[in-house]
Amino acid sequence: MTAMDFTAHLAQRNLAPAVQSELEQTVQTQIAALQEQAKRDAERMKAKDAEIHAKDIKIQALVLELAHLRRMRYGAKSEALAQVQQDLFEDSRAEDLAAVQAELDQATAEPPADPAVKPKRPRAGRQPLPAHLPRIEHLHEPDSCQCGQCGKDLVKIGEDITEQLDVEPAKFFVHRHIRPQYACKACETITAAPIPPAVIDGGMAAVGLLSWVLISKFLDHLPLYRLEQIAARDQVILSRSTLADWVGRLGVALQPLADRLAEHLKQRSTLHADETPVPQLDPGSGKTKKAYLWTYRSNDLEPGPPIVVFDYQPGRSGEHVKNFLDGWHGHLMVDDYGGYKHLFAPNREGASPCTEGGCMAHARRNFFDLHQANQSPMAHEALQRMGRLYEIERQAKDFSIEERQRLRQERAVPELETLHQWLIQTRAQTANGGSSAKALDYTLKRWPALIRYAETGHLPLDNNAIEQTIRPIALGKKNWLFAGSERAGKRAAAIQTLLGTAKLNGLDPAAWLRDTLEKLPTHPNSRIDELLPFPPAPIEQQPENLG
Repeated sequence: MTAMDFTAHLAQRNLAPAVQSELEQTVQTQIAALQEQAKRDAERMKAKDAEIHAKDIKIQALVLELAHLRRMRYGAKSEALAQVQQDLFEDSRAEDLAAVQAELDQATAEPPADPAVKPKRPRAGRQPLPAHLPRIEHLHEPDSCQCGQCGKDLVKIGEDITEQLDVEPAKFFVHRHIRPQYACKACETITAAPIPPAVIDGGMAAVGLLSWVLISKFLDHLPLYRLEQIAARDQVILSRSTLADWVGRLGVALQPLADRLAEHLKQRSTLHADETPVPQLDPGSGKTKKAYLWTYRSNDLEPGPPIVVFDYQPGRSGEHVKNFLDGWHGHLMVDDYGGYKHLFAPNREGASPCTEGGCMAHARRNFFDLHQANQSPMAHEALQRMGRLYEIERQAKDFSIEERQRLRQERAVPELETLHQWLIQTRAQTANGGSSAKALDYTLKRWPALIRYAETGHLPLDNNAIEQTIRPIALGKKNWLFAGSERAGKRAAAIQTLLGTAKLNGLDPAAWLRDTLEKLPTHPNSRIDELLPFPPAPIEQQPENLG
């Protein structure tokens, strides 16, 4: 009943004017109070809704982070709706998991259900041992060639073969270089063969030992004190100071090869670039500071042997990549880090020194994390659509550049146009501030760079090639924890450049390094390219002699 209805009702009761006036005033006061209360309730509900919305966003972010950390701890190294590589430090990982779980418990009334557990890996069965390994045969004949029951001769009907894998630890041995000396009595002279040239003059280490030290330190990530302990088990004294001296001298000897690889790399028209932090000891403070290992890699879709170059720098400033690529022009495949942005900005003439190529894997990863956290249907749809782009690339893996460009125009371009429209429509229906909005915004913001590959047949779809190159070094950091100095970091970067390029070209890094250390002392600098870790050039077929 409204105030007007109540007034009309009182008028029909023929009450005294004073009583009627008092009742009307009382009712109006009560109605005003109820209206005020309703207004306050509405404001409280609005504030409560805002609080619930903020809480939901926080819970969503925590669930996403928790799922990411759990995959880092329990998962494999794949993002095919599965798991990712492990973190470097067990303690930090466990602490982060506990902290996020605690925050999530505080933000939710109930603990999250179905915590992630380590998935059981399917047993693939025993794999055959590599065929290239030498075999040592052990023949096991029966004690007697007669049947144990009737005494007649046994007839061979076949044989059962089993194989076991074995290994011999590093063996130390000594090369004795004997140089007989001959004298001429008439001339009173002495003749002897010259001392074989060595990469370290007067050193006691042969190239095999030097190669073992470098491979162990930079490829297997074993600190020098561990090599010292390994040698001590064979009663060989190799002090850390001696090992360090060898590594320093070899770094200087190999630096020209690394510099030459960088020159070859910058002759390519498309490069991948990425950076990873490296703790570096800060002298005098007893602490470490953050340096960066910048990585540049050639494009596998273009001709030429693959090359990777590591550049150790004291920081993450974009000036470092600018200095390294000084004078280079081409397509640069990068993530969304701002340090690369100035390379794509127009200069005074309106041209950009580099053209940006976006990484579809980074855009996909946001949806992948979202799907892993809460099984988001929207994220699953995005992954399905992006998966079709990767399927097109798999089909074009062995195509020529022209064939790949044709396939991309026919199939990838329509898929990208459809994906773009879906992203725009989905974003319009998605609330701001959540993980879904962030995943969509990242992709839409980077869209021009992400689709640039489809215009060509030589640009890659993502930056995964360089991430796979960095991964072994990132995982190896758990063994050495920090670089001792900037010079040590640059030396490691140069040696990693050579060993990494050898691996990319299918060479055995240890065999290549040993061969190179043998040739290096007498090899002319004008033929330095012959020592680079590239596969041997095919021998051109000589025409038959028809004469």
